[in-house]
Amino acid sequence: MASPRIDFAAVLQKAALLAGLSQPELQLLASRTVRKIFTDGELLFSEGEPCSGLHIIASGKVRIFKTSASGREQVLAVNVPGESVAELPVFDGGPYPASAAAIENTEIAFISRRDFHAFCVEHPEVPLKVLSVVGARLRRLVGIIEELSFTTIRQRLIAVLVKLAQNEGTSTDRGIEFLLPATHQELAHQLGTVRELISRNLMRLQAEGLLEVDARQIVVKDLKGLTALLENAS
Repeated sequence: MASPRIDFAAVLQKAALLAGLSQPELQLLASRTVRKIFTDGELLFSEGEPCSGLHIIASGKVRIFKTSASGREQVLAVNVPGESVAELPVFDGGPYPASAAAIENTEIAFISRRDFHAFCVEHPEVPLKVLSVVGARLRRLVGIIEELSFTTIRQRLIAVLVKLAQNEGTSTDRGIEFLLPATHQELAHQLGTVRELISRNLMRLQAEGLLEVDARQIVVKDLKGLTALLENAS
């Protein structure tokens, strides 16, 4: 059975790059847009490939990552519906600076580089919005570099746990319960390490009586103690 058609104009309207465009303008760009479907784990593109065009997420999630010579991954961002992917090479003509893969089944509204260039010539405010989005992502990348340079894996893991407990946790008789949003392997990619060190540090925090771990299920027994470890380290 065929998948339902994407309302391209509605998808484009949610993209920060295209905010403020009129409906006729969105419809014009939508007429130059095609649908791409990626399954969980499938690559949208690989680092070093020539840039073919702009990807805007209609549904699903996309992981942006770099891979070292040894095969270790560092996640740079996880993009969600309404966000665009790899805008800069659309303009500078260079290759993709990182790889992108679907985290789950994902639909993409794709605009070729040539068509997007033509649209930007007609609408010069769009490149200015691209600069704003790229600038925000540059600041986020600087934050990632600072974390990798000046904090330990334990500190980065504790920071994630505290944030999840505060934002996603549910208070119970056992403590603050939440589910890790990713596997230990995926969490390792995000924190710039390997799965074994994530599991080892979780077990150490459990041995210290700060939390209980059951696969992705976490119960924080002592949020104040966990937060104190983070504050003392800084």
